[in-house]
Amino acid sequence: MKEELQTPIISAPLPAASVTGKLPVVKGRRRSRWLILLGLFGPGLIAASAGNDASGIATYSSMGAQYGFQMLWVMVLLTLGMGIVQEMCTRMGAVTGKGLSDLIRENFPIRLTALVMLTFLLANGGIVISEFVGIVAALNLFHIPSWIGAPCAGIILWWLVARGSYQRVEKVFLALTLVFFAYFIAAFMAQPDWGNVAFGSFVPTIQFNSGFLLTLVAAVGTTISPYMQIYVQSAVVERGVTMRDYNPQRVDVYSSAVFSNIVAAFIIICTSATLFLHSGGKGVVLKDAADAAQALAPFLGPYATYIFALGLLGASFLAAGVLPISTCYSITEALGLENGVSRSWKEAPAFWGLFTTLIVLGVVISMLPNLPVVQILLNLSMLNGIVLPVILFAILYLVNKKSLMGHYTNGPVFNAMAYGLAVIVSLLAIAYLAIQVLGLFGIHLLGS
Repeated sequence: MKEELQTPIISAPLPAASVTGKLPVVKGRRRSRWLILLGLFGPGLIAASAGNDASGIATYSSMGAQYGFQMLWVMVLLTLGMGIVQEMCTRMGAVTGKGLSDLIRENFPIRLTALVMLTFLLANGGIVISEFVGIVAALNLFHIPSWIGAPCAGIILWWLVARGSYQRVEKVFLALTLVFFAYFIAAFMAQPDWGNVAFGSFVPTIQFNSGFLLTLVAAVGTTISPYMQIYVQSAVVERGVTMRDYNPQRVDVYSSAVFSNIVAAFIIICTSATLFLHSGGKGVVLKDAADAAQALAPFLGPYATYIFALGLLGASFLAAGVLPISTCYSITEALGLENGVSRSWKEAPAFWGLFTTLIVLGVVISMLPNLPVVQILLNLSMLNGIVLPVILFAILYLVNKKSLMGHYTNGPVFNAMAYGLAVIVSLLAIAYLAIQVLGLFGIHLLGS
């Protein structure tokens, strides 16, 4: 066992360590396996809850508001899928001691590496935009206009990261995201029919229309986000986890998947029992953050909007601060370019240029007038779902490569589940794209 045990990361879109390149180290004597388990388990649950960012809140709220309890079964399946994918990544990190970007660069031809990294960049770029849209939406609830809020947020975030001081404020943003635990209380106070909740959780109900398919793809994209796979493997490498002490990490992966999706399910239950029920079962299309905040009204009353805004602001700032810089690290590392916040513009032009571009893109798009906030966040989650198959098949290739993983490759049953997930996600993405393309030619296979 190692003499030094690094503390687990506590923020889930990406740790502040991604900004500095280092994690804090706690010195001490040899830890027992139970202490290691506690060190890995607790923060994993906090990280999972913080992962419900702007696009996640919008997607889960829309699932409940539009379709009631009918899509709860999706979250049950996604819990298993999320655990499977992240377990493969953590295992690769423990066996190889390398991040996913490094393995992709070392094991794929240059063109295929570029394709995978481009896919990753598109997915992350969409998430960065969604976080700035979330920031502006939250500030609008405090009556701060986007033309003031968006540029100020961009400047503050750029300055914090460039100065390496984001760690100091990250915990504040993380604390604000705990507001979303109010969904648990609000769901019970709304007194849903728990029989219908159970039915919706375990009996699949499918609507054959494009809106349902978009929401389904968005749910996949926001729950099993491509960037999370790169993050979780990097976290394992940073902590120096090996297969000798891997079991606690496996427990953390699956428990975090369960917990994060319980939070998501309660968001769906809460919006179902309030917004969907009040629509007479016809479903409500959420347009902005204020609509989503009304699901908390049974618990928070007239303060629901402002407390929801604080949580949304914290979750969005948390992701918007670390995700762009972490994206830049992954892309430049995969392409063998100079990187690091300690380097100047002259030393690492691609790194700082990409980082600044992502921030500016998020600021500019979030400032556009009359944005349909929830629809944009749904579409960006859907983008993640469309590009996810590329990342999944790259992971499956690497984790089954014996020269890389030795006897730690997937077993037959695990492989069947993993490939089944990749195929299903691929078919959903292809189906949605096909429907959209055919729609351009006036061919509508499904209703709206």
